[in-house]
Amino acid sequence: MKKGKVFGLASSVTIAASLLLTGCGNEGEKTSGTGNETKTIKVAHYFAENHPQNIALKEKFKKIVEEESDGQLKVQIYANSTLGAEQEFYDGVRNGTIEMGVPGLIMQADIPKMGVPEWPFLFKDFDHVKTVLNGPIGEELTEDLESKHGVKPLAWSANGFRMFSSNQPIQSLKDFKGLRLRMPNIPNYIKLGDSLGTNVSPLPISEVFSALEQHVVDAQDNPIATLRSSGWYEVQSDVLESKHMFSPNIYVINHKFWERLSAEQQDIIERASKEAAAYEFELLEESYEEDKKFLEEHGIKFTKPSESFVTDMEEASKPLYNEIFKKNDWAKELFEKIKAE
Repeated sequence: MKKGKVFGLASSVTIAASLLLTGCGNEGEKTSGTGNETKTIKVAHYFAENHPQNIALKEKFKKIVEEESDGQLKVQIYANSTLGAEQEFYDGVRNGTIEMGVPGLIMQADIPKMGVPEWPFLFKDFDHVKTVLNGPIGEELTEDLESKHGVKPLAWSANGFRMFSSNQPIQSLKDFKGLRLRMPNIPNYIKLGDSLGTNVSPLPISEVFSALEQHVVDAQDNPIATLRSSGWYEVQSDVLESKHMFSPNIYVINHKFWERLSAEQQDIIERASKEAAAYEFELLEESYEEDKKFLEEHGIKFTKPSESFVTDMEEASKPLYNEIFKKNDWAKELFEKIKAE
């Protein structure tokens, strides 16, 4: 079986798995951070097992939390949308059936500032991203998460710079015309796809492989680490190194669960989150050339866009920015602050 098809299996057991884990995962959490009972922290995300995000959670977060808490905290990591697609597991963190998650910026639908890092052509490179997200601007973006969604932000991590993979070369703006493009069901993504001239199909990540395999869509946009780890290279032929958008992820924990932890346990989890997230950034940066080589060896052809093509894509994104600036009185100033970092 092709490894990409694991997504279909994951989605088919989502409800059963969630109910089972809801019922049995928190038996030790009856007091508020006192005593010696073991607390289990389920951590849900949508990345494949071999993606840097999952590796960092296993090698850093889980190890640090379990060792430094002397066994009072146990970490269970659920990769590959095992506990549901992004919206489902994020809702689980919000309502407390799942303790932690590593979603993308799906919460931007009603917390607009959380969508800022995914504005198109905003960041120059990884250093620029880390400077912005790990500083005062990053804190400003997350300031409403606890009060509005009941989740505490712990650390910014990286999905990476997004690129278009497709079943045909994309060498100029005209090649986007009519292309059936999968994007996340997030307004700014959809508007960017529309502005480039594509026909956007919003789908959860768990459905991407089958949609590409069955030619429901022709293309998708994600960092190439995801293209590799999810097996989508088996059903695509080309990658445009557009770097049109940076996608972060964010470690979040249920606020009520957090409040039941001791101060020492909170400190352990927060430090482990930051260390794991930093390690994941490092892994993702280092893996780019290796991932590219792997994909080329498996038949993927890479196209580096010309300067004029990049300019054309940036020009195409301007209506999206005009709409953002018109809708949010804070947006233009924040855009300029990020560009100046």
